[in-house]
Amino acid sequence: MSLIACLLCILLVPLATAGLALIHQGLGRSRSAAHAMLATLCGLSVAAIVFVLIGASLAGFAGGHSHAILLQHLRWDWIGAEPLFAHGLRSATGPYSALVLCLQLFTVGIAALVPISAGNDRWRLIAVCASTALLAGLLYPLFSHWVWGGGWLAQLATLTGLPAFVDTGGAGVIQVIGGLCALSVAWVLGPRQGKYTQGMATAIPGHNIVLVLFGCLLALVGWIGLDSAASMLFYGAAPQNLIMVAINAMLSAAAGCLAAVVTTQLRYRKPDASLSANGWIAGLVAGSAGCGLLSPGKTVFIGLVAGGLVTFLVEALELKLLVDDPGGAISVHLGAGLWGLLAFGLFGPTAGPRSAAVLSQLVGIATLLGVMLPLIHLGNLLLNRFVRYRVDIDGDWHGMDIRELGAGAYPEFVMHADEFVPR
Repeated sequence: MSLIACLLCILLVPLATAGLALIHQGLGRSRSAAHAMLATLCGLSVAAIVFVLIGASLAGFAGGHSHAILLQHLRWDWIGAEPLFAHGLRSATGPYSALVLCLQLFTVGIAALVPISAGNDRWRLIAVCASTALLAGLLYPLFSHWVWGGGWLAQLATLTGLPAFVDTGGAGVIQVIGGLCALSVAWVLGPRQGKYTQGMATAIPGHNIVLVLFGCLLALVGWIGLDSAASMLFYGAAPQNLIMVAINAMLSAAAGCLAAVVTTQLRYRKPDASLSANGWIAGLVAGSAGCGLLSPGKTVFIGLVAGGLVTFLVEALELKLLVDDPGGAISVHLGAGLWGLLAFGLFGPTAGPRSAAVLSQLVGIATLLGVMLPLIHLGNLLLNRFVRYRVDIDGDWHGMDIRELGAGAYPEFVMHADEFVPR
């Protein structure tokens, strides 16, 4: 592993956070744009500080200290045991532990941004910070340790004989965990005022699709850095293999976008720009599971499925399940992330039977849905009892900018036209 190459890749990751921030504020109302961006900065800040103080200790790193449970003479490694306050950056490990900490300072921030998209237009700033602290201090580190820190999912071959669960670029660790938080937050908050009238969904379009599409381009660069750094740190990829990571990231995003364009053209007679942007990100999310380990042809197929899938998931959540997700974060990060993890089992390289590879990926998916989702939702329900998540009705209607910040993002240029949204 080249220290310089890895560090340069890590320094690209903040562009992914910038891209996602532009996407989720652009898909919300103009009256909440400044609040969405400030919530992004606060979320990143809280996530970084809490992760260094507490989360990094629990996440640990491969070869570091950890707690384990002995079952039938097998050691099930379940959580890290490094010193608090990042005092575990020991010289004996060289730069490895410091690079892992540096990367995860940004990846935990990306996971924290996903629920902000689902809670747009109604999630209070203090509640965003509280939920982010829970995510960065406990929930993200727990699953990160299981996969990237030498935990039991990374040791399936020793414990069960199955191949190790693989998540090269964080489709599960970052994207699905963030998507599960988004789903939980959407459940706790409920829909925006005027979104559903007599069981029917009312369209509330995003206020700035240009920023959304620009955010997609920024996210691509950040994703290449994220996938490359994670591949080197957690799966031993050599710097010369990063070319394949960059190629596959571009291909998965392109395939996801084009699939969404074609799907919306066929279904609605015109391409939908916001859903096409979601398809671009969904392709990146799904492709993160395998990164450079998959062939370009398989990556294109995975991206195509992700882009088409996200258009149906957005509609199903909004119209059938009545889940109000302004930015489509649940469909993009949760739905496409789960598909990417499964797809790696179906198409990724394996030394044994294909069925065993699929089964190991299903074990990871079942852990996400059966263990992490209940933990995440219980945590948000408890926090909501002490820190009220949702703004009051007037704040919901007049906008988060005025209610929480005292000033709008566009005070002289944008007039709110919500006559299409019933009160």
